[in-house]
Amino acid sequence: MSTRKRKAEILALLAGDDLGAILAAIDNFLPTEVLNPLFLALCRSDERLRWHAVSVFGRIVARLAEEDLEAGRIIMRRMLWSLNDESGGIGWGAPEAMAEIMVHEPLLFQEYVHMLISYMREDGPLDFQDGNYLELPALQRGLLWGVGRLAETQPGELVKRGVVADLLPYITSADHVVRGLAVRCLGLLGASEAGDLVSELLVDETPLRLYVEGDFVETTVADLAIEALEHLEVSAVSGNG
Repeated sequence: MSTRKRKAEILALLAGDDLGAILAAIDNFLPTEVLNPLFLALCRSDERLRWHAVSVFGRIVARLAEEDLEAGRIIMRRMLWSLNDESGGIGWGAPEAMAEIMVHEPLLFQEYVHMLISYMREDGPLDFQDGNYLELPALQRGLLWGVGRLAETQPGELVKRGVVADLLPYITSADHVVRGLAVRCLGLLGASEAGDLVSELLVDETPLRLYVEGDFVETTVADLAIEALEHLEVSAVSGNG
């Protein structure tokens, strides 16, 4: 099969409705055959195609890293470069894909989670390097989705690295998706100190669309605040126990 036909086939797969079926079909390709189409998909206007590419990135790079960890590092560095001003690009989808990769590959999580966190921080001294704050709300959306994805699997690690304090300013963002995702992250992290700030968004009925486990959920900032407060209540009870 020619490279062009393979790219078209993979992009067509990613545009499908069933993530499980997509992942099963992608398993028939070598990771190296899938990577370039995945990078292309991150920049496409089709929302489902883009998000499915994020999900597939996690599995594909994990497969790649099992055989060659350095190859996985190269992919992560490519994404980091895309977020660098000097790259000439914008880095669409990079924070989301990096997070999904780290969910599936623990070694890459340990090596690169500090970089994902750095995109929430202004320039200044960090444990590893200066901050790389992302100012564009559209990129902040992807970043906070990625932080939330990691919060589902590694909440303790994120809390230990000071992520709760990084998230608090986003609660008052003018961008409703950023507000909602920040609140969701705080709930997943059990950040009880943020309870009062989260409560202020219980009246924010602004709708938003959230990608969860291969599909889209229609919700509101207020609904995410309710869910976050429920997480905080459970976390407080567990802590007291």
